[in-house]
Amino acid sequence: MIINEQIRVSEVQLTGINGEDLGIMRTADALELARKHKTDLVCISLMSSPPPCKLMKKGAAKQEKTSQQSKQKQNHQSQKGSGGQGSKVKVKEIRLTANIEKHDLDTKKRQAIKMLEAGKPVQIVIAAKGKEGIRAKETLEELLKELAPFGKKETGIQQSGKGVTVKVNPV
Repeated sequence: MIINEQIRVSEVQLTGINGEDLGIMRTADALELARKHKTDLVCISLMSSPPPCKLMKKGAAKQEKTSQQSKQKQNHQSQKGSGGQGSKVKVKEIRLTANIEKHDLDTKKRQAIKMLEAGKPVQIVIAAKGKEGIRAKETLEELLKELAPFGKKETGIQQSGKGVTVKVNPV
């Protein structure tokens, strides 16, 4: 945003404080008019000739620029996924194998509980090949029963060629 003496063109298309069209005038005359009315001369765009400018209350241009920047920052953050409304929630993936030992399963269960208590969804994936698929599904069902007080499964148990998967959302 270009203000007052920063405007370096010879002529401007001027708009008054209340939106009235004041026509094309020399930049020096527009600056003099701005000083007379105790306002700022603000260049809206340099893409046209003569560039459109308007008279604004002192400091209003900077305030408007700041509010536009904060809105852009908020929009960017919500698109990026920083936890704001309408943003994408990251899902924590916990991977196991079908032949997992009891103490390892307890560790993975504690990790899942910690994430669910923090309000984050969890994707549990059990890698299984061939006949291990049945054992993997049983392990996953057992784990879901233990996680029931902390989370609820979003989808059913999905079985594919390489394993068994389920997504659990926090309660």
